[in-house]
This record gives sequence, C-alpha cells and structure tokens, in this order.
Amino acid sequence: MTIVVSRRAFVLGIGAASAGLALGMERRAAAGPVKPSARVFAPDPFIQIGADGTISIVCHRSEMGQGIRSSLPVLIADELGADPDAIAIVQGDGDARYGDQDTDGSASVRGSYEHLRQLAATARTMLITAAARRWHVPEARLVARDGAVWDGKRELTFGELAEAAATLPVPTKVKLGTLRYVGKELPARDAPDQVVGRAVYAADVRLPDMLVAVVARPPVLFGKPAKVDAKRALAVPGVKQVVELPALAPPVKYQALGGVAVIGEHTWAALRGRAALAITWDDGENASYDSRAYRDQLLAAVRAPGDVVRSVGDAEAALAAAARKVEAEYIVPHLAHAPMEPPAAIARVDGNRVEVWACTQSPQDMAEAIADALGVAKHDVTVHVTLLGGGFGRKSFPDFAIEAARLAKQAGVPVRVQWTREDDLRHSTYHTHSAQALAAGLDAAGEVVAWRHRIAYPSISSTFDVTKDHPSNGELSQGVFDLPLAVPAVSVQTGAAKAHTRIGWLRSVCNIQQAFAVQSFIDELAHATNRDPRDMLVRVLGPARVLDQATQGTPVLSNYGEPLDRNPIDVGRLHAVIEKATAMAGWDKREGRALGVAAHHSFVSYVAVVAHVSKGARGEPRLEEAWIAADVGTAINPERVRYQMEGAFVFAASNALHGAITYERGAVVQSNYRDYRMLRMPEAPRAIHVELVRSGMPPGGAGEPGVPPVAPAIANAWFALTGTRVRELPFLPTPRG
Repeated sequence: MTIVVSRRAFVLGIGAASAGLALGMERRAAAGPVKPSARVFAPDPFIQIGADGTISIVCHRSEMGQGIRSSLPVLIADELGADPDAIAIVQGDGDARYGDQDTDGSASVRGSYEHLRQLAATARTMLITAAARRWHVPEARLVARDGAVWDGKRELTFGELAEAAATLPVPTKVKLGTLRYVGKELPARDAPDQVVGRAVYAADVRLPDMLVAVVARPPVLFGKPAKVDAKRALAVPGVKQVVELPALAPPVKYQALGGVAVIGEHTWAALRGRAALAITWDDGENASYDSRAYRDQLLAAVRAPGDVVRSVGDAEAALAAAARKVEAEYIVPHLAHAPMEPPAAIARVDGNRVEVWACTQSPQDMAEAIADALGVAKHDVTVHVTLLGGGFGRKSFPDFAIEAARLAKQAGVPVRVQWTREDDLRHSTYHTHSAQALAAGLDAAGEVVAWRHRIAYPSISSTFDVTKDHPSNGELSQGVFDLPLAVPAVSVQTGAAKAHTRIGWLRSVCNIQQAFAVQSFIDELAHATNRDPRDMLVRVLGPARVLDQATQGTPVLSNYGEPLDRNPIDVGRLHAVIEKATAMAGWDKREGRALGVAAHHSFVSYVAVVAHVSKGARGEPRLEEAWIAADVGTAINPERVRYQMEGAFVFAASNALHGAITYERGAVVQSNYRDYRMLRMPEAPRAIHVELVRSGMPPGGAGEPGVPPVAPAIANAWFALTGTRVRELPFLPTPRG
C-alpha cells in the first residue's frame, strides 16, 4: 500500500514525534495575543497588558529569517521591565499607527531603537505610578522587573496594575531604564514552530472557498498577450476561470506585470491549466534586450567622460602628470533575490473591503498599491503579514498581492496567487547590471595622487520614472560618495544607462558592485606598488577621521538617513574591523595560505572580511575559511547579528561564484536553482568566524552590511593564489537550462 503524504504533513508528523526537542528549544511558551477590552492597559499601539497578566508586544517589521521578532519585542520587554520569555509576540498588520514598517535598508533596529525604548519606558512609568498610589509610597523607591513592580519584598504584577495604569494620563517625559537582556544571547522565538512545521508562511494560509491562481506573465517587460486560446486550459479538471489581467504600462512603479491568470480549485489544477494555455505574445520594444550587447554599451559608457558627481582637486590633470597610471574595469551582471519562498498572497474582497495575507516587506505600500489598482480607499485595505521565507528586497514590491486582489474580485471568492520558482526568477525585480572603470595615478614613490571612478548602470529610480538613466545620489551614497580616500585629486563620473527590465532593491543594493570595484582596485594598487594589500587598504582609506562634506567633494554626504552629528561616518571604525579581521585570520602568518581582504561601510555599520581560497579539482575557486569582523554599534541580540553575517557571506559568495541573470530577446534565460546556482554545502567554507567589534555607538544595520566586502575578498584571495584577476562576476560560467 502506498500512502501519499505532503511535505508539510510529513514535517508536522516529525514535529509531533520530536516535541521534546521543540520544548528544549523554547524556554517558556508565550500566551496568545490580548484582545482589547476595558481590562487591558494599552498605552501605545505596541504594548498591551491584560488584567490576567498576559503581556503582548507587537513586532511591526517583517520576519524573513533575520530574527527581528527575536529582537524588537525583546527591546520593548526589557525597557518595560518584563521577562522577554514571558511575552506574547503579535505580528503587526499594515497600519500607519506603527510608523514606518518597511523591512528594508537594515533599518528595523536602528530606525526604531530609541522610539520603542521611549514607548516602553512610558508604560513602565505608568505601572510604577499605579503601584505607588496603591501602596502610598514614593515612585522613586519602586522598580519594575520580571513583569511586576517591586517595593522591597512585596510586588504587584503588571496584570494586577493594568486597570489602574489604564486610567492614568500618559506622561510626556520619562527616564530610560537599565537594559538587562539587550546585548545578551537570546533564543530565536520562531525556531520551535519552524522546526516542527507550525510556522505560517503566505502559502500556508487557508480560507473557506479559497481558489488558487497562477499567472502566465509576459516574458518581456511591457509585453502583452496578442492572442489567447483558453479552450484547453478550461478543459483541465479543476480549472474554474481564465482571466486576462490589465497590461503593464510604463513606468513600472509597484504595478503588476499583466498576463493571463488561470484560477483553479487547487494549485495543481491551476498549473496544469496554465501549461495548456495557447498565448501569442506581443513583446514590445524591450524584445531586443540582450545581456551581451548591453554589457558592451555599459563599457562604452564608462570608457568616455561622464557627468562629474564628486570632485576633489583636478583628477584629470593629476592623472596626466602621474609617474604611472593603473586602470581596471569591473562588471557585475543582473542578480536575482531567489528566496527559498517564492511570492504568494491571498486576497478576499467584499464590496470595497479588501483583506490580504502576504509575505511582504512593506505592508503599508502593499495596501496603497492594492487600493490604487482596485479603486478603493487605502483604509479599506487590510494587509496581514505572514512569515517570509527570505525576502532580500524582492518582497518590498506588491505586484503579486495586486494580482491576488484583482482575481479575488473577479472570482467572488478568496484567491491565492502562487508564484513558482520559475515565475520568481523570470519575472522578478533585478539587481542592476553595471560597469565601472577605475584609474589611479601614482607618483614616483608609489603614492596614489589621483583617483577617477566612472560608473554606469540602470538606476532603481528608472522603475518609478522612465527618464532616469543615471545612478541616483542615494545609490552613489553607497560606497562612492561616502568612500574615504586619502587622495588629493578625486573625480567620480556617471554615464547613461537605460533600463530594459524592472530594477529593484537587492540585499545591500548598490554597495554590491561599488564595493567589488573599489576593494578589488585597491588590491590591484597594492600589487602594482609591491605593498601588503591590508596595508595598502588602510593607506588609501587614510587616517582615522570623521568624514565631512567639504573634503569628500560630493553633492550630498549621508549616513543612510542617520544624523551625522549623532552617528558620523568614522574611518577609525573601518580601521578597527580591518585590524580585527586580519588578526583573526592570522594575516601576518599566512604560511602559504591565499588570503584576500576587503572592508566596507554601509547601513551605518562597518565590516571587514578575510577569505581563504584554494583551487578545486576542476581548477575552480574553493572557499576554505572566512573571517568577518563587524561593528554594528549596539546589538540587541548579538547571536542574530553573527548569524546575519554568516548568511551574508553565503549569499554574497553565491552571487560572486554563480550569480547571473542574463537576457536573450528581452526575456530572462535562467529558470531555477539548476541554472541560477546557490552555494552548495560542499562549496561553503568549512568555517565562517564572526566577531563583533563593540564601539558603543548607536545601532547600525546587520542584515545587509555583511554582503559588500565578500566578493572582493574572494577575488583578492584568488589573485593571491593564481595571479589571475577576476574583474567580471560571476567567477564561474552560468549553466544553460
């Protein structure tokens, strides 16, 4: 007898058999969320304390593997005076009450840290006031700890104080407390459910009468169906409807891509129905887009003078007068996010009311985009945020949820739109295709006296405005405007590059290509001058100092939105991580090991990477070991930060060795992990060592800053081993089909 069991059911079965393991991982089970009532103390949208003692704390950012649900609620609980293990974590829906909910830019902690502490301190103060009035004692002698207010040997739990605290006025000024848990090793709150299969991702949501849809999207951006024959699709058992979706018109913005949807009773019916569709496509003007030809266009753009966007001294004159000139060109192709979980969204439409469940990084933007697409008010759209199986920027775009909302309205019942891996790789928002040309002038002593950096790539701005064909100031602030250089003459120039596909955000964004070029080029300068690469890196970056507008010669100087007086761009912090990473790796005692180093500032954090490579059996690069030093300022949960750095190395190494999205006749060639490779287990380093450099500064980012230095560190190590420069990614040829 054969028993057919789904993968999820299989995991759930294992989970039932291994409950002891789950209990061992979860130190204390949290109660469910509190329902608002007269017996609930809710001084702000993030905190609810019930009279029964249940403490619910909202996580307003999306959990996509980075551990934010194990960080932000802990911060609130710690400042409140609650035991983080005893709280219930409630995932926040898209709601303006929570402020900024975009889970991007590595800003979830650094953008919320002070504000959430203030909110929690306010709630704690009100609870202490309620206890002081109950006991008729001064507030100064009371402390909040472990979910209770204490006065020597007696205590009142938060639950016992909830009703009284709810009647008090909200104070306008409060003092922050001493944090007991922040900075300690803390458990991953979602791990037990993930281990046993209880974690709910978008595709796990089930609603009564729900149907499932998949979409045949135009292979070329702005294409549309010229002719559709749905007879065979409608004949597939379980197929209910075939619906042509509105065609996409420029600019892309947050719109859905159009195409033809097949709605079925279940996913298999919808997939079979889509396969049976007969569609003739009108590909439009982007049908000529070809990656190989476009590469040549980008190189032509950086081989000619461009628009000057950063200028210190007269770089052209200094180059002309230099004793020696070193030049190199660097190319990075389109990259895809390729998260383990493809996009999925479920929508239910009732008149003007729309309710959506989605794996989104930006629920408020999703609600607004759905409202625009359906012609309803934004306040009539509710977006419930599920767990995300990876995001990396792709799930900041709401196109898949717009599809679900349109189809649910058409079908009159809830509809889940499910993207496949192939859908996601061929119809994603892609990291830009770039070319860069660097030139340095050296004097007779080998000192760098001139630096010219030419850059061309389609801007993310082009997705929202078709006239944008140069990198934006925001993109150039990621490793170009904020690049410290101890060079008297600097020129940065940009060339035009028209977009032919959707350009979007990918983990660490333009830091990827800009760090690859700059950090590789500094290593080239080291070998051109017979200097140690680490010493040359520190020499080019210059002495420890704080950057300012005048000496950088840029139109803007930004530290990812942070006030420069509170969190300046500090070259000393960059020096510190370089020193730490190279010390960890035993840089001065290489003893035949091929090591490469790179360092980069991004998202208010500073990261240095040393990579050790060898040559594999087929002559390919083999990653032996890696050392990462990171200064992310104050870390709520250091364990999560270390994991982020390890994950960033694997993510970036996958891109460096294998990552390339290519186009032929306007369409993406790659379709799945077989031809858009991820790093396999045998390819991963045997160890990735991570140490956090504690600077005492405010929180910086953690999810993205580990990515930029990885590719150049590997490339520099490869040169140390082989004498061969890698100036174009990926290292290894892309499989075809």
